[in-house]
Amino acid sequence: MRTTTTTTTTTYPARPIAPAVLKELRELDDAGHAARPFADAEGGAPLRCCLRRSEPGERIALVSYAPLRRWAAETGATPGAYDEQGPVFIHAEDCAGPDGGGLPFTNAHRTVRRYSADGRILGGRLVEGRPAAFEAALVEAFDDPAVALVHVRAVEYGCFLYEVRRG
Repeated sequence: MRTTTTTTTTTYPARPIAPAVLKELRELDDAGHAARPFADAEGGAPLRCCLRRSEPGERIALVSYAPLRRWAAETGATPGAYDEQGPVFIHAEDCAGPDGGGLPFTNAHRTVRRYSADGRILGGRLVEGRPAAFEAALVEAFDDPAVALVHVRAVEYGCFLYEVRRG
């Protein structure tokens, strides 16, 4: 049985961690540590590779990930002090990726953090755990032409869940 994740259709789809990056993280994470896979006894971990919650017994790993640093390397941005790394759950082995192009993890309050093309934070917003609220927050963010990238993060720990890029 697969754990469901609330997903909504959107103009601005969530982007999982790219397969090439996942391959790197499964060997050595962004903090320089080797991944330590384990069987998830309880399930429910938010997986950033396929944007769903883990199932009990799935092999996953908790790795350190620097999403803004990796985006900056692609785009030439220089985020400076805004470059941060934190823990994310991924499958221990390759997976099929997300089922769809919607917005996952919309069933709880989240923060939507906005970034400029040079990697600076332009602001953020607390979003209620309703799919329509997420869509509205992304439309609002990208209505500002200075916003190039949005990170959706968990409120409880501030963990990165996924990014959304300007279309």
